[in-house]
Amino acid sequence: METIKNLFAQSGDDAYFGEPVTQLEHALQCAQLAEQAGADDETIVAAFLHDIGHLLPPELAGGYMDGYGTIDHERLGADYLRERGFSEKVAQLIEHHVNAKRYLVFKNPNYFARLSEASLRTLEFQGGPMSAGEALSFETNPYFKGILLLRTWDEQAKIPHLPTPGIEYYVAMSERLIG
Repeated sequence: METIKNLFAQSGDDAYFGEPVTQLEHALQCAQLAEQAGADDETIVAAFLHDIGHLLPPELAGGYMDGYGTIDHERLGADYLRERGFSEKVAQLIEHHVNAKRYLVFKNPNYFARLSEASLRTLEFQGGPMSAGEALSFETNPYFKGILLLRTWDEQAKIPHLPTPGIEYYVAMSERLIG
């Protein structure tokens, strides 16, 4: 967990790619939304760490999305956390939160209309809307509903200066999961 705290210490105050919050504010707000919704600790921790792939060192990145973060950050982050002993549930929720956006754009035109400018730009790099076949396959993921919830919180966690628990609160929760 020390490494994860260091990643937030190094890059947590960076802007969250075209949104009015920092990386850390976004992570804390997303976790708080999960907790307020009554999610279990694994889901809350996944919400807190869902964008950890954006904070990883540049040499791990496969490229960047024109100022909107790391390409494939969801897979990078999930793999990084798997290597550190996090559960497959945490990893799957993180690994598929971008697929959830692609799925929701395919299934719901109103969702597409509500995406922020930054989310629209990154969607281009992330493969655009899912095809019908991709959507059917995605719906079979055992964590499908949790992934969609995480996506909802991800979209909402963009409020400047919103009071949240501090990083230590969610780091402690994370440590209990891998303890």
